[in-house]
Amino acid sequence: MARTSPSTVTASPAASSPRDLLAPGGLCVIHQPNLFPRLTTLAKLFAADYWIVLDDVQFARRDYQHRARLAALDDPARQQWLTIPAHLPDGRPTLIRDVLIDDAVRARRRTRGMLRQHYGNSPHWPSLARALGPVLDAFATGRTATVAEMSTRVLLDLLGWQGHIFSSSRLAARPGRSQRLADLAATTGAGAYLCGTGGLTYLDPLPFTDHGIGVLPFQVPTVGLWQRARSLSAAHPLMLLGPERLGAELRDIASRHRRRMHSPPDDASVSGGGGHDGGRNHPRPHRELWSTA
Repeated sequence: MARTSPSTVTASPAASSPRDLLAPGGLCVIHQPNLFPRLTTLAKLFAADYWIVLDDVQFARRDYQHRARLAALDDPARQQWLTIPAHLPDGRPTLIRDVLIDDAVRARRRTRGMLRQHYGNSPHWPSLARALGPVLDAFATGRTATVAEMSTRVLLDLLGWQGHIFSSSRLAARPGRSQRLADLAATTGAGAYLCGTGGLTYLDPLPFTDHGIGVLPFQVPTVGLWQRARSLSAAHPLMLLGPERLGAELRDIASRHRRRMHSPPDDASVSGGGGHDGGRNHPRPHRELWSTA
């Protein structure tokens, strides 16, 4: 994968482990590539020091790997799916990295057209329009995962993220859902793994404990711009607020999680290394203001 900006560094096939390149002890996220991801997803990536792109698991048509929900700036209830038509060469078992774009030229044109249609009247549209070049160029690869990952990179760069990106397909890990995630996180030397709602339903913290890695539930507010954060693409609040204001919001979320990561065991939602208790003694945020994402 090509380096797209000073803020994003990808793994080289020659590198034995990202750990050789990174300072240990940061926050790690492992997430599938999403097309112009939702705000909850983008905020989780932004809060991390390392994003491992989970590109070697089965593609899911009903997920966000090749589609994003856009909405009118003046009426967020008026929504429309932006979808990259996907062809699965191996049928249902096709891995995310192997999914092909059905008519890449048309999909490229439609992607730019729909983004402009929904957000062209925003005073912040020029910043996004200028940044779209690498996303539109990625259609030439013919792969949905490349376009989706690049769309996320562009948003992160606009917001000033300074983390590092690696691909799971280039990293060694043992089988088993939780074991594999723990092994992948360990390659970065992470001190904690940020886990969203879906992961918390199945994640076994023991493999993370074995690596000395805490499991930190990722939490976001539920009011204001976060009311639609689980459904709309982050492009929507970006075009409403602009990169500076949205970036400040996400930096605040990230700071909260860093404080929780380093808080004492009786005030942390971390399991694993350092004797953390997995959140059993952690005071939950006010239900009306925060939720696990």
